[in-house]
Amino acid sequence: MARRIPPVRGVRLRCRERVPLDPVRSPERRRPPRGARFLAAAAGIVALAVLSFAGIEELQDRVDAATPDRAVTASSTPSDAVTPVPPSPTHHTGARADRVRSVYANDGKGQFSPNVKGIPSLVYVPNTVDGTVDEIDPKTFRVVRELTVGGQPHHVTPSWNLRHLYVDNAGSDLLQVIDPRTGNLGRSIPVASPYNLYFTPDGSKAIVVAEYESLMEFRDPHTWRLLKQVSIPWPGVDHLDFSRTGRYLLVSCEYSGMVVRVDTRRMKVTGTVAVGGRWPADIKVSPNGKVFFVANQGLGGVSVVDPVRMRQVNFIPTGTGAHGFAVSRNGKLLYVSNRLEGSISVISFATRKVVATWSVGGSPDMLQVSPNGTQLWASNRFSDTVSVVSTRTGRLITTITVGRGPHGLTFFPEPGRHSIGHNGVYR
Repeated sequence: MARRIPPVRGVRLRCRERVPLDPVRSPERRRPPRGARFLAAAAGIVALAVLSFAGIEELQDRVDAATPDRAVTASSTPSDAVTPVPPSPTHHTGARADRVRSVYANDGKGQFSPNVKGIPSLVYVPNTVDGTVDEIDPKTFRVVRELTVGGQPHHVTPSWNLRHLYVDNAGSDLLQVIDPRTGNLGRSIPVASPYNLYFTPDGSKAIVVAEYESLMEFRDPHTWRLLKQVSIPWPGVDHLDFSRTGRYLLVSCEYSGMVVRVDTRRMKVTGTVAVGGRWPADIKVSPNGKVFFVANQGLGGVSVVDPVRMRQVNFIPTGTGAHGFAVSRNGKLLYVSNRLEGSISVISFATRKVVATWSVGGSPDMLQVSPNGTQLWASNRFSDTVSVVSTRTGRLITTITVGRGPHGLTFFPEPGRHSIGHNGVYR
């Protein structure tokens, strides 16, 4: 049986000596004796020293994300309300809290990085069964090239600086580089079983997700030198997303129903939560960074997780086999692929409710939004096609035949300053 990681616990400090008020000088406080002052100072130092990741760093994320995405009401169920934090003398509150910048603020229509100027627009589709990557012209909806990569390509991942694309080929233990300016294959980088690939928001680390090995490998994204292997104690380590500051990430363990928190600086597991259903897949942080959304295939919906307390605070039913996510171009909606029923659900970040469900057929898996936000592209994992759906009407525009087992397609280039990986997630 896998070892259960104990929850992060706080530290309670007690001072036995109570310093009474001076009845003569009241209401002014009497200066404590030197011994009491020493004990108080020591207690403060110890408290700061032992305050863990679940204290300072998550609270900073909570302060940064203080604006709620919906009104908080009294409830007998676990609340996702922000724990009040006393303001410091130098911390500005009020108007600043109302201007919390969305995690997706740089992903809007037309917000392209200078690094992608002149790169032709293509949709790259890795076909896991065939060992190929199809390149589709999004204007004509036609496959214009097929690259043979071998193995089992699962996702096509843009590099952090948007200059390269990586084919995450778990079957060959390779990251295979595509030059997006030419569409040609380049060099191959040997890594352990790369099912997925991510980059910390600051670009300092690449994270190779080795699903079959239950490992996350932190690597130098320039030399690909291994920095540290993080063993995940549950099977199926799969998809992840980062907190708004990038200090930690949440990753799904698809075959165990667990979600794990990892400190990206210390490269260490710091918390876990069971979301049930045994099949959690894609993960997406809310625009204000307060909660994470987890596609829960086994339960047919989306689990909402508080990343500080590491507990599920809500569940949003969507459809059978909820699997992949994409965020609308305006950052207000979350698209959810329901892979086993051939539908797409649309969730409002503000209300955390389904506002539309589109029946599109096929077996929609991974999703991409077109640069102008008017189209949603979905790889149909079990149908060997790619669907293009109108985000205005929810109607199917066209279906494109590709290779067998299409998986993590990427539409490139897209708006955003840099890529944090997967099949094209940007900040």
